Amino acid sequence: MFFSFVDELRAAGIPASMKEHLVLLEALDRDVIDRTPEAFYYLARATFVKDEGLLDRFDQVFAKVFKGIASTYGVQTAEIPEDWLKAIAEKYLTPEEMEAIKSLGSWEEIMETLKKRLEEQHERHQGGNKWVGTGGTSPYGNSGYNPEGVRIGGESVHKRALKVWEGREFKNLDSTRELGTRNIKVAMRRLRRFAREGAADELDIEGTIDGTARQGWLDIRMRPERHNAVKLLLFLDVGGSMDPWVKLCEELFSAATAEFKNLEFFYFHNCLYEGVWKDNRRRFQERTPTWDVLHKFGHDYKVIFVGDASMSPYEISHPGGSVEHFNEEAGAAWMQRVTNTYPATVWLNPIPEEQWGYSQSVRIIRELMNDRMYPLTLAGLDDAMRELSRKT
Repeated sequence: MFFSFVDELRAAGIPASMKEHLVLLEALDRDVIDRTPEAFYYLARATFVKDEGLLDRFDQVFAKVFKGIASTYGVQTAEIPEDWLKAIAEKYLTPEEMEAIKSLGSWEEIMETLKKRLEEQHERHQGGNKWVGTGGTSPYGNSGYNPEGVRIGGESVHKRALKVWEGREFKNLDSTRELGTRNIKVAMRRLRRFAREGAADELDIEGTIDGTARQGWLDIRMRPERHNAVKLLLFLDVGGSMDPWVKLCEELFSAATAEFKNLEFFYFHNCLYEGVWKDNRRRFQERTPTWDVLHKFGHDYKVIFVGDASMSPYEISHPGGSVEHFNEEAGAAWMQRVTNTYPATVWLNPIPEEQWGYSQSVRIIRELMNDRMYPLTLAGLDDAMRELSRKT
């Protein structure tokens, strides 16, 4: 079974080496976990999954390979008066709860199983995974934990819980799914590089303990706050063909502002020219010269362009090609200046990568970016962050 598990992980695109397989077997041999399906699930996940984007795929593989591992208990048939069983249900379950537990199966099946449990049980039970009681993992009772359960008395603690691997709580981190603010943040964290700068306003606990031990008296030491030292310039294409991607760009912008303290952003339309802006309502009145941006922000800034690169090729290659104003220099000249000034520059394109070849302007921008154009997907964003991390 374990070998088929490793094969299925590899087939799903999860790197599963023999070394990790042996680590898992050694952990099981040394009894580092309780011998329960849930404990094994968490151990296997910690062993094989090294990338947040693979968590959901791991859950799907685990559910496929170990389907039925949480087996039910066989019970003897017993007769209990129907009116007694109904009275118990009416006493302890609200109409809403009686509806909710139907997710286990038909109402008749649930009541039949509950009938059997009550027939076999002769005293109060605490814990366990079968009897009607408190705590434990039985489907019946209260204050315990079961993938899906019928609560008898007490208050619901865990609300509702499918088997953790079938619940797929990490499905929004799947690298095959669409982006969202949460998984954009996860991808952008690859670009973090922490440093301590600024005023010493944070208590250094380890330094204080060490200093006190060495001096023989209380030696309080402070240190600057630890924060992400990466500096980021974000250029966002707005208007026209970018309108369908507004929500996605908002999520990207929200994630970037949350992850990077040193973030500067500017807007442009279609291609970068001699001016950019911060307020779209005053895009023609309050512009920042692109030269000022290049001179103000140092070479250590990382640069991300976000746009579909869909325009007339003349907007890139010719002076006067802009659809909004007469640009004295071609957009290509400004793009080259940016890539020369900032070695760590990438372009994120919301259009699916398989469609890039149909657009001449996309091909031109991609060439100007030295082929550092990435699709605005979780996998593409992850690749872009790795590229920026390599550049200095």
